[in-house]
Amino acid sequence: MAEQLDLSVDLGRGLRLRSPVMVASGTFGYGFDAPLVDRTALGAIVTKGTTPRAREGNAPTRIAETPSGMLNAIGLQNPGVDHVARVYAPMWAAWDVPVIVNVAGDAVDDYVAVARRLDGVAGVAGLELNISCPNIANGLQFGLDPRPAAHLTTAVRAVTRLPLLVKLTPNVTDIVAVGRAVEEAGADAVSAINTYVGMAIDVRHRRPVLSRGSGGLSGPAIKPLALHAVWQLSGALSI
Repeated sequence: MAEQLDLSVDLGRGLRLRSPVMVASGTFGYGFDAPLVDRTALGAIVTKGTTPRAREGNAPTRIAETPSGMLNAIGLQNPGVDHVARVYAPMWAAWDVPVIVNVAGDAVDDYVAVARRLDGVAGVAGLELNISCPNIANGLQFGLDPRPAAHLTTAVRAVTRLPLLVKLTPNVTDIVAVGRAVEEAGADAVSAINTYVGMAIDVRHRRPVLSRGSGGLSGPAIKPLALHAVWQLSGALSI
Protein backbone atom coordinates (compact mmCIF):
# COMPACT_ATOMS: atom_id res chain seq x y z
CA MET A 1 0.00 0.00 0.00
CA ALA A 2 1.36 3.40 -0.97
CA GLU A 3 2.26 5.69 1.90
CA GLN A 4 -0.09 8.64 2.19
CA LEU A 5 1.74 11.94 2.01
CA ASP A 6 1.07 14.61 4.58
CA LEU A 7 0.60 17.83 2.61
CA SER A 8 -0.77 19.84 5.51
CA VAL A 9 0.51 23.36 6.09
CA ASP A 10 0.69 25.09 9.48
CA LEU A 11 0.03 28.82 9.13
CA GLY A 12 0.26 29.41 12.86
CA ARG A 13 -2.22 30.51 15.52
CA GLY A 14 -4.09 27.23 15.22
CA LEU A 15 -4.74 27.36 11.47
CA ARG A 16 -3.61 24.17 9.75
CA LEU A 17 -4.51 23.57 6.10
CA ARG A 18 -4.92 19.99 4.97
CA SER A 19 -3.21 20.87 1.70
CA PRO A 20 -1.28 23.84 0.31
CA VAL A 21 -3.85 24.37 -2.47
CA MET A 22 -5.81 27.57 -1.91
CA VAL A 23 -7.98 29.54 -4.30
CA ALA A 24 -6.64 33.07 -4.66
CA SER A 25 -8.62 36.12 -3.69
CA GLY A 26 -10.87 37.34 -6.47
CA THR A 27 -11.06 34.00 -8.29
CA PHE A 28 -13.70 32.36 -6.11
CA GLY A 29 -15.95 35.15 -4.88
CA TYR A 30 -16.99 34.38 -1.32
CA GLY A 31 -17.05 30.65 -1.93
CA PHE A 32 -20.59 30.37 -3.24
CA ASP A 33 -19.94 30.85 -6.96
CA ALA A 34 -18.38 27.51 -7.90
CA PRO A 35 -20.88 24.74 -7.09
CA LEU A 36 -19.00 22.17 -9.18
CA VAL A 37 -15.75 22.58 -7.23
CA ASP A 38 -15.13 20.06 -4.46
CA ARG A 39 -14.31 22.29 -1.51
CA THR A 40 -12.95 19.34 0.46
CA ALA A 41 -10.01 19.16 -1.97
CA LEU A 42 -8.90 22.65 -1.03
CA GLY A 43 -6.62 23.74 1.76
CA ALA A 44 -8.46 27.03 2.14
CA ILE A 45 -10.63 29.55 0.34
CA VAL A 46 -9.48 33.17 0.19
CA THR A 47 -12.36 35.55 -0.43
CA LYS A 48 -12.72 38.65 -2.54
CA GLY A 49 -11.29 41.83 -1.09
CA THR A 50 -13.54 43.13 1.69
CA THR A 51 -13.75 46.77 2.78
CA PRO A 52 -15.49 48.53 5.69
CA ARG A 53 -18.38 49.63 3.49
CA ALA A 54 -19.91 48.19 0.33
CA ARG A 55 -18.31 49.13 -2.99
CA GLU A 56 -19.74 48.98 -6.48
CA GLY A 57 -16.34 48.68 -8.11
CA ASN A 58 -15.14 50.22 -11.34
CA ALA A 59 -17.28 50.94 -14.36
CA PRO A 60 -17.03 48.54 -17.33
CA THR A 61 -14.87 47.48 -19.10
CA ARG A 62 -13.27 45.70 -16.12
CA ILE A 63 -11.79 42.54 -17.69
CA ALA A 64 -9.74 42.08 -20.85
CA GLU A 65 -8.09 38.97 -22.26
CA THR A 66 -4.43 39.21 -23.26
CA PRO A 67 -2.01 36.69 -24.81
CA SER A 68 -1.52 34.03 -22.11
CA GLY A 69 -3.22 36.14 -19.49
CA MET A 70 -6.01 38.41 -18.35
CA LEU A 71 -6.23 42.00 -17.17
CA ASN A 72 -8.73 42.97 -14.52
CA ALA A 73 -9.70 46.21 -12.84
CA ILE A 74 -12.73 45.19 -10.80
CA GLY A 75 -12.21 47.89 -8.20
CA LEU A 76 -12.92 45.85 -5.04
CA GLN A 77 -16.62 45.35 -5.63
CA ASN A 78 -17.91 43.82 -2.39
CA PRO A 79 -20.87 44.00 0.03
CA GLY A 80 -18.91 45.40 2.98
CA VAL A 81 -17.64 43.74 6.13
CA ASP A 82 -20.92 43.83 8.09
CA HIS A 83 -22.69 41.82 5.39
CA VAL A 84 -19.79 39.38 5.27
CA ALA A 85 -19.87 38.89 9.04
CA ARG A 86 -23.66 38.60 9.34
CA VAL A 87 -24.56 36.66 6.20
CA TYR A 88 -21.56 34.78 4.84
CA ALA A 89 -19.59 33.83 7.94
CA PRO A 90 -22.38 31.73 9.54
CA MET A 91 -22.47 29.61 6.39
CA TRP A 92 -18.69 29.27 6.31
CA ALA A 93 -18.77 28.01 9.89
CA ALA A 94 -20.55 24.87 8.66
CA TRP A 95 -18.03 24.17 5.90
CA ASP A 96 -15.16 21.72 6.16
CA VAL A 97 -12.62 24.10 4.64
CA PRO A 98 -11.13 27.21 6.26
CA VAL A 99 -12.16 30.58 4.83
CA ILE A 100 -9.63 33.41 4.90
CA VAL A 101 -11.05 36.88 4.31
CA ASN A 102 -9.05 39.22 2.09
CA VAL A 103 -9.03 42.72 3.59
CA ALA A 104 -8.62 45.91 1.57
CA GLY A 105 -8.96 49.64 2.03
CA ASP A 106 -7.64 53.10 1.27
CA ALA A 107 -6.21 53.86 4.71
CA VAL A 108 -4.84 52.02 7.74
CA ASP A 109 -8.09 52.69 9.61
CA ASP A 110 -10.03 50.79 6.91
CA TYR A 111 -7.96 47.65 7.42
CA VAL A 112 -8.15 47.96 11.19
CA ALA A 113 -11.94 48.35 11.08
CA VAL A 114 -12.41 45.20 8.99
CA ALA A 115 -10.01 43.17 11.11
CA ARG A 116 -11.64 44.29 14.34
CA ARG A 117 -15.12 43.48 13.01
CA LEU A 118 -14.11 39.96 11.96
CA ASP A 119 -12.04 39.06 15.03
CA GLY A 120 -13.73 36.20 16.83
CA VAL A 121 -16.45 35.75 14.18
CA ALA A 122 -17.23 32.06 13.71
CA GLY A 123 -16.47 30.93 10.18
CA VAL A 124 -13.57 33.34 9.65
CA ALA A 125 -10.35 31.32 9.88
CA GLY A 126 -7.88 34.07 9.04
CA LEU A 127 -7.22 37.39 7.33
CA GLU A 128 -5.21 38.28 4.24
CA LEU A 129 -4.16 41.92 3.94
CA ASN A 130 -4.33 43.17 0.37
CA ILE A 131 -1.59 45.79 0.38
CA SER A 132 -1.08 45.51 -3.36
CA CYS A 133 -4.36 45.95 -5.22
CA PRO A 134 -3.39 47.94 -8.33
CA ASN A 135 -6.81 49.13 -9.47
CA ILE A 136 -8.07 51.56 -6.82
CA ALA A 137 -6.80 55.04 -6.02
CA ASN A 138 -3.59 54.85 -3.97
CA GLY A 139 -3.91 51.07 -3.90
CA LEU A 140 -0.19 50.49 -4.15
CA GLN A 141 0.96 52.83 -1.40
CA PHE A 142 1.30 50.22 1.36
CA GLY A 143 2.87 47.45 -0.69
CA LEU A 144 5.53 49.49 -2.47
CA ASP A 145 7.60 50.34 0.58
CA PRO A 146 8.63 48.22 3.58
CA ARG A 147 7.84 50.95 6.11
CA PRO A 148 4.14 51.56 5.35
CA ALA A 149 3.70 47.82 4.81
CA ALA A 150 5.07 47.14 8.29
CA HIS A 151 3.05 49.98 9.82
CA LEU A 152 -0.17 48.57 8.41
CA THR A 153 0.66 45.04 9.51
CA THR A 154 1.45 46.21 13.04
CA ALA A 155 -1.82 48.13 13.27
CA VAL A 156 -3.91 45.15 12.19
CA ARG A 157 -1.96 42.68 14.32
CA ALA A 158 -2.86 44.78 17.37
CA VAL A 159 -6.62 44.30 16.92
CA THR A 160 -6.97 40.65 15.91
CA ARG A 161 -5.96 37.22 17.14
CA LEU A 162 -6.66 35.67 13.74
CA PRO A 163 -3.86 34.26 11.56
CA LEU A 164 -2.59 37.13 9.44
CA LEU A 165 -1.36 36.77 5.86
CA VAL A 166 -0.03 39.71 3.86
CA LYS A 167 -0.41 39.66 0.08
CA LEU A 168 2.63 41.18 -1.60
CA THR A 169 2.83 43.13 -4.82
CA PRO A 170 5.43 42.14 -7.43
CA ASN A 171 5.58 45.73 -8.66
CA VAL A 172 8.58 46.55 -6.49
CA THR A 173 12.36 46.54 -6.79
CA ASP A 174 12.86 44.28 -3.76
CA ILE A 175 9.93 42.07 -2.73
CA VAL A 176 12.05 40.38 -0.07
CA ALA A 177 12.52 43.67 1.79
CA VAL A 178 8.76 44.11 2.02
CA GLY A 179 8.33 40.48 3.04
CA ARG A 180 10.86 40.83 5.84
CA ALA A 181 9.20 44.01 7.05
CA VAL A 182 5.75 42.47 7.40
CA GLU A 183 7.22 39.34 9.00
CA GLU A 184 8.88 41.46 11.67
CA ALA A 185 5.62 43.39 12.11
CA GLY A 186 3.66 40.26 13.02
CA ALA A 187 2.51 38.57 9.81
CA ASP A 188 2.06 34.81 10.10
CA ALA A 189 2.54 34.24 6.36
CA VAL A 190 2.86 36.09 3.07
CA SER A 191 0.92 35.49 -0.14
CA ALA A 192 2.95 35.74 -3.31
CA ILE A 193 2.05 37.30 -5.58
CA ASN A 194 -0.63 39.77 -6.56
CA THR A 195 -0.98 40.82 -10.20
CA TYR A 196 1.43 42.85 -12.29
CA VAL A 197 0.24 46.23 -13.49
CA GLY A 198 -0.52 46.10 -17.20
CA MET A 199 -2.54 47.63 -20.02
CA ALA A 200 -4.25 46.58 -23.24
CA ILE A 201 -5.01 49.00 -26.08
CA ASP A 202 -8.06 49.05 -28.32
CA VAL A 203 -6.24 50.01 -31.53
CA ARG A 204 -9.45 50.69 -33.43
CA HIS A 205 -10.61 53.33 -30.93
CA ARG A 206 -7.09 54.34 -29.86
CA ARG A 207 -7.66 54.01 -26.14
CA PRO A 208 -7.11 51.53 -23.32
CA VAL A 209 -9.49 48.58 -23.20
CA LEU A 210 -10.09 48.89 -19.45
CA SER A 211 -12.15 51.83 -18.22
CA ARG A 212 -9.44 52.79 -15.72
CA GLY A 213 -6.67 52.40 -18.28
CA SER A 214 -4.51 49.93 -16.40
CA GLY A 215 -5.28 46.80 -14.42
CA GLY A 216 -3.77 43.70 -12.90
CA LEU A 217 -2.25 41.07 -15.18
CA SER A 218 -2.67 37.43 -14.15
CA GLY A 219 -2.51 34.05 -15.86
CA PRO A 220 0.15 31.78 -17.38
CA ALA A 221 2.12 34.80 -18.61
CA ILE A 222 3.24 35.69 -15.09
CA LYS A 223 3.67 32.21 -13.57
CA PRO A 224 7.48 32.09 -13.98
CA LEU A 225 7.72 35.53 -12.40
CA ALA A 226 5.49 34.46 -9.53
CA LEU A 227 7.52 31.31 -8.92
CA HIS A 228 10.69 33.36 -8.77
CA ALA A 229 9.14 35.64 -6.16
CA VAL A 230 8.05 32.63 -4.10
CA TRP A 231 11.56 31.20 -4.35
CA GLN A 232 13.10 34.48 -3.19
CA LEU A 233 10.72 34.87 -0.26
CA SER A 234 10.90 31.26 0.90
CA GLY A 235 14.66 31.51 1.13
CA ALA A 236 14.63 34.77 3.07
CA LEU A 237 11.69 34.52 5.48
CA SER A 238 11.06 32.15 8.37
CA ILE A 239 7.25 32.24 8.15
